[in-house]
Formats: sequence, structure tokens, C-alpha cells
Amino acid sequence: MNKEKIREIIFGINTKAGKRFDLILLSAIIISVIGIILISDVEIEEKYGTILTIAEWLFTLLFTIEYILRIYSAPNRKKYIFSFMGIVDLLAIIPTYMMFIYPPIIYLLDIRVIRLIRIFRVLKLTNYVRGAYTMQIALRSSRPKIVVFLLSIFIVVILVGTLMYIIEGPENGFHNIAESIYWAIITLTTVGYGDIVPITVLGKILASFIMILGYAIIAVPTGIVSAEFSKNKRSKKQQENQFKILEKENELLKMMESLEKKIDKLN
Repeated sequence: MNKEKIREIIFGINTKAGKRFDLILLSAIIISVIGIILISDVEIEEKYGTILTIAEWLFTLLFTIEYILRIYSAPNRKKYIFSFMGIVDLLAIIPTYMMFIYPPIIYLLDIRVIRLIRIFRVLKLTNYVRGAYTMQIALRSSRPKIVVFLLSIFIVVILVGTLMYIIEGPENGFHNIAESIYWAIITLTTVGYGDIVPITVLGKILASFIMILGYAIIAVPTGIVSAEFSKNKRSKKQQENQFKILEKENELLKMMESLEKKIDKLN
């Protein structure tokens, strides 16, 4: 089988062979991920560990051959190897070979689930990909504001944690400032594990303030991203409108030119 035929099967999305290959690949990925999840259970591992391990090696060999063929048939090998999906394809097979050095690393094979992104092109869900890309642009645009916001939160939790350590102290479970900062974080994020709780009245007042502040803080990143999303959407509409105006201007210019030519002929 020549390189062009392999490329058509592996990278093709509009051919029958390409679609069939992608569906088989996606099925293999799903089954292999389920196998990794099952083997992490001690009881299942004791009963079916050998079968699941053999199955995993078979899947790894299959994905290794597929990865080699992708490199071999890729139009631009370097571009594929260092692309996001190229790196994911490599990481999807490395843990099996490294399990002899550090056995628990095999559970990292769950990274194969990222390869299911290819289902978007197989099922032609490009609209969802465009939506994800739009969201990515909004997140990238709002990054400076989010960084400032996170820095502010970082300062708040340090100050509140220090205050709580002063108020409560080691006798009430706040053994050091680090633990107090940990308490401030889980309280501010409204998680509240309950492993450390304030006992004094002043400590409870401060905790109440942090809890109320937490609800307000959760809404801030959402507002920042939503604002950038709307801004990008408006900008895109403006660009589209400008493009339409330019098209109309070009049409008018063409009409003017044709009229001038007709007038010249008449003269």
C-alpha cells in the first residue's frame, strides 16, 4: 500500500475508508479507556487483571502502529509530530511502555480520551468546534482581567487567613497561617469541607463575611468572559457589515465604470 493510500485512510474525512478507519479508531479508544478504568478497581484487577493487561498491550500496539503510519503518511511530518493531536497521540501510548519503570503511570492512559476530539470531524460537528474556538478567543481576550482578579483573590485569602490565625489560634484548629489560608480558600470558594471551623464569635463573623464574598467572587470571572464574548461577537458583526459595505461600494464602482463606457461609446 502506497503512502497516498495510507494518507487517504488515516487522514481522510470525506472518503468511506477514512470514515470507517476513524470509527474503528474511536471505538478502540473508548474500549481501551474503559479497560483502564476497570483495572484501577482492586477486585476487578484481581479477577481479570491478566486479560485486561493483555488487551491493553494489544491496544497499545495498535495505536503505536497507527502513530507510526500517521508520521509516515503525514503531508508535513514535523507539523503533525508537534501539533496538539500529534503530542496527544504519542502520550496515549508512552505510559504502557513506561509501566515497567513506574507501574501506576499506566493510569495516565486515560489521556486517550482526548483523542475522541476526532469525533467532531467524523460526525461533521464543525459548528461545535467553531463555538469552542469562539469561546477560546473570549478566554484569551479576558486573560489580563482574570489574572488581575486572581491576584486580588490571592491577596484577600492571605490577609483573611492571617486574620483568622490571629483570632482563632492553634487552640481552635488553626495551627499555622498556611492552614488558615487553606481554610480561607475553601470558604471563599463555598466548598467548606468542615475540617477546620472557627469557634469564636469574631471568627464566625469573619467567616460569614468570606462566605458572602465568595458568592460575589464566583460571578466575576463569568462576567468578564461573557463581556469579552459579547465584545468579540459585536466586533465580528462590525467586520461583516464593513465587508458588506465594501462589496456594495465595489458593485457601485463597477456600475459606474460600465455606465462611463456606455457613455463613451455613445459619444
